[in-house]
Amino acid sequence: MLAVNMDILPKIRLAGFVSYKTPWIHFKRNTDEYLLYFIRSGELHMRENGTPYVLRRGDVLLLEPNLDHEGTRKHVCDYYYVHFSHADIESRPIADAKSLARRVLLEEEQSGSDDDSNICYLGKHFGITNKPALLQAFRGMDELRELYYRKQYNRNLTALRFSQLLIELSRENLLSELQRADGRSSKSLLKVHALLDYIHHHYVDKITSRQIEEAVGGNFDYLNRIFKQSTGYPIVQYTNKIRIDHAKELIQATDLSIGEIGYLTGLNDPYYFSKVFKKHVGLSPLQYQRSLAGEPRIDG
Repeated sequence: MLAVNMDILPKIRLAGFVSYKTPWIHFKRNTDEYLLYFIRSGELHMRENGTPYVLRRGDVLLLEPNLDHEGTRKHVCDYYYVHFSHADIESRPIADAKSLARRVLLEEEQSGSDDDSNICYLGKHFGITNKPALLQAFRGMDELRELYYRKQYNRNLTALRFSQLLIELSRENLLSELQRADGRSSKSLLKVHALLDYIHHHYVDKITSRQIEEAVGGNFDYLNRIFKQSTGYPIVQYTNKIRIDHAKELIQATDLSIGEIGYLTGLNDPYYFSKVFKKHVGLSPLQYQRSLAGEPRIDG
């Protein structure tokens, strides 16, 4: 897989869309940049460094710098393309794609692994089969092209949109890897993935079981069971974990009162906020605040 440091913006040299209505074969080329091909319809037959690829609707191919690539067969084809460079991208062998996918998508923590939360993993060649995700990706490419064609002041916006698109493509790629490798049904994995997104977007609000059922679809007890199987946490406990992580950030970075911080993290009742915080951190919010300032801990 290709590992991309998302703390650094890519530099886009060229972006566009081509539509060949009569059979066409790609020319032979060797460039000093990366190329992303994303197929909208038809087929694109390519070979890079001796490895053949047949790309169809929803397929993504990342061509690497300084390797010969060329077409191998004529075919009609519509596809998006992006030529780009990046200061921190590398080919990284992944021995266990399932573990990587679980760590990124289901947020599993693994002992001994480095923090790579800023890394986006992209397969060399993969396909998007989920129709809503595919249509969203096509819209993303259209938005990228619109920004690119405006040039100049929109170049940074284009790079940001491309970074977002890479992350979205990476998540779909890893989700496919997880579906192939995991014994549980694709449907349950999709629901856990959707639940994680929902919680991260709504944890500052009061989340009820009915809201979760309506947002994700399914019985809450079933959703809670498959969520715990995947993440190790029941839904409520995980939601509170996210809230407390945010509360810790606010305590570290602001001078807000403990009551205000509880309100901003979705735990409006001060007593309950303090109780949940202490359960997760081992200290009350005030004790935690004092520990950051180097003040002695006062129990009680």
